[in-house]
Amino acid sequence: MSKVQLPSLTGFGNQALLLVINAVLSLAFIDQLYNHDLPCPLCILQRVGFTLIGLMILLNLRAGAQPAHYGFGILFAVLGLSVSLRQVLLHVAPPDLGYGDTFFHIHFYTWAFVGFVSLIISMAILLILPDGGARSRHWIAQFLSIWFVFLLLANLISTLLECGLGPCVDNPVSYQGIELLRQWLAK
Repeated sequence: MSKVQLPSLTGFGNQALLLVINAVLSLAFIDQLYNHDLPCPLCILQRVGFTLIGLMILLNLRAGAQPAHYGFGILFAVLGLSVSLRQVLLHVAPPDLGYGDTFFHIHFYTWAFVGFVSLIISMAILLILPDGGARSRHWIAQFLSIWFVFLLLANLISTLLECGLGPCVDNPVSYQGIELLRQWLAK
């Protein structure tokens, strides 16, 4: 008779959070590639916020849950929340239709605001729970970790291709980094 080792409540919570972060980053990346909707600088900062939170959750899964991981995750969520709130407030005026595509008739930056608030609450709850072994080598945790690292690298490359090594344009319509690379190679 074999025993199936189920993750602890904190382990399950961390895996669920990493799944949510992977889903958010994947949807944003799919929208960028499929709909050719390049992210604005504020959108990129929101992706950075989700990525930094994901790194803290990944640390919990790989090295064990630590209060510092949750604390930094909450701080990164507050930073991401402030960026998404800034973008919401930029487009709150009635004649403004918003920036970018929508998901269920709500703009991605508004969803990001909701996501950051939800992540703050979730990490605060996980911080309160006793650590029953968040560290996990289960195949699901391994898959989520690999998926997250892939998204991290894909978003890094995409941002470099969009912005190059300088600041991103406010309303991107093309991959400026690719154009700069072509100009540099043509010299």
